[in-house]
Amino acid sequence: MREFLFYFFAALTVVPGLFVAISRNPVNAAMNMILSFIGLAALFVMLESYFLAILQVLVYAGAIVVLFLFIIMLIDAERAPKSGWLTSLAAVAALALMVTGLLTLLYSGESGTFAVAGETAPAALSQTFGVELFTRYLLPFQVTGFMLLMAMVGVIVISRKDAAEDKGGEA
Repeated sequence: MREFLFYFFAALTVVPGLFVAISRNPVNAAMNMILSFIGLAALFVMLESYFLAILQVLVYAGAIVVLFLFIIMLIDAERAPKSGWLTSLAAVAALALMVTGLLTLLYSGESGTFAVAGETAPAALSQTFGVELFTRYLLPFQVTGFMLLMAMVGVIVISRKDAAEDKGGEA
């Protein structure tokens, strides 16, 4: 039963992730992203990492997707420029990286087994997570925050410019 649940939640993570990548409607992509995050949270529950599962649902499926939906609604997707050759080139490069990573994973010679989680208290796991996040991974954490901030400011600037053009140049 545990193996069936793993494959079910893995599919619940991967399939909506693919729909996020191929969806032409940004709202549908955001809804599929929520499904993918919920599947990932269920995988964390199966690993008995309840704190990370709760964080996954509250922070990512809650706050980040709401932020994405806010940005999607703020900019008018109908007037957005259509994707060109640069977007296609980026998609091909991402596909090549994904295939390379998958082939490296499959042919690395590892057995593929995972280590069994030790008998540690959940509070200790949360403390370890927090210490690692704010020591070893502080720079990526801060860079991610600044990237989200820059994306929000960029969307606000773009939407204000569009609003000014709609009013005849008075803003």
